[in-house]
Amino acid sequence: MTWTYEAARAALDESVDLEKQAITAEPPVPSLERMRELANRLGDPQHRVPVIHLTGTNGKTSTARITAALLDAAGLRVGLYTSPHLERVNERLAVGGRPIDDDEFAGAVGAAVDAAATMTSRPTFFELLTAAAYHWFAERAVDVAVVEVGLLGRWDATNIADGRIAVVTGIGADHLDYAGSMAGVAREKAGIVKPGARLVLGDVEARFDDVFAATPASTVLRLGRDFAMERGRPDPAGRRGDLRTPRARYDDVLLGLHGAYQDDNAACALAAVEAFLERPLPAEVVRAGLGAVRAPGRLEILGQAPPRVLDGAHNPAAAAALARSLVEEFPGRRWTVVYGALRGHDFEGTLAELPGDRIEALVCCEPDSPRAIPVDQVLAAARRLGHTAIEATSVAAATALATRRAGPDGAILVTGSFYHLTEARRGLATPRR
Repeated sequence: MTWTYEAARAALDESVDLEKQAITAEPPVPSLERMRELANRLGDPQHRVPVIHLTGTNGKTSTARITAALLDAAGLRVGLYTSPHLERVNERLAVGGRPIDDDEFAGAVGAAVDAAATMTSRPTFFELLTAAAYHWFAERAVDVAVVEVGLLGRWDATNIADGRIAVVTGIGADHLDYAGSMAGVAREKAGIVKPGARLVLGDVEARFDDVFAATPASTVLRLGRDFAMERGRPDPAGRRGDLRTPRARYDDVLLGLHGAYQDDNAACALAAVEAFLERPLPAEVVRAGLGAVRAPGRLEILGQAPPRVLDGAHNPAAAAALARSLVEEFPGRRWTVVYGALRGHDFEGTLAELPGDRIEALVCCEPDSPRAIPVDQVLAAARRLGHTAIEATSVAAATALATRRAGPDGAILVTGSFYHLTEARRGLATPRR
């Protein structure tokens, strides 16, 4: 059949979407067999393009976007696969910095759905979309695909590819319902490292060294030892700093992202790109790539009057980085926060990391997901921490209430879960007066 965009979306929506499904007491038994069968029916497109594979508790999407921007500035044809999306699912697949258009989306997803039609075990939403991404990248003959893991690593649908470069941005207390412990998280993320791959490690604690030493990587590059970005001063358009690698130094680099934590993500991205290319990038390429990158939903600033910030900080480490960035980039500001969280994340620990002395009120709501943590639990946790916590019946109601409370002289932050940023953005794109 000839697939339309509407039919392709409908086919995806009819599949099991683990991103939206309520967490069960027994996580599904991990396996890549179904994904391998699906890819094989498509001609194993994941083996027809070189892959840079990224995972990490925090920072992997930003690092993937920076990596793609650097490769694009170097003149390569670059595929990028990330998740989740904010507005449209097309955002997850891009070539040359442009999301897949509706016709190509229909063709790629339709090919994956057709391939799965006679499979005994039906692929999930993410498996179909991942297969479609690899198929599209192969059809577009990209020079390299930058692929972000969806969950952990070892058993993730993306892990059917043999990444030449593996990037682990960091290890944190997230998805413990699947991995069991921090050491388990490290082992699962190390599972993306293939024989002979070059491994780039970001902010990974030394206690996990044995885990990564046991991988079949040919080379290990570590943040702070083999590469780093020196801290710069906040700049209204991004970050300035000096970027160091073992081979080159780039002065006065402007990164088109907010937040000091993005320095480490940029350093990991540059290390990955230079490892892939096996040469240092010229300074002008680094400047062009880092200046062009954007990462929606990651300390994204919608406007300044009043400041309206979106950030999907869903675990304590991400919330701590967000808190530092708010102090650095908005000194003296006090925030009205729209907060919602999903099961499987440490929402109490996340709330504890937010800058309590700078928060006027927490407007608590439930994201539109069966995994949403009930608002009464969030309210109780916020009040135990001493916050002024207010219940809202929906994300839209929460943003409207936050806007009224903040007023023209306040500031609004939406955080806690990536999945309610889209609806919140609609309410905050044009501030109510």
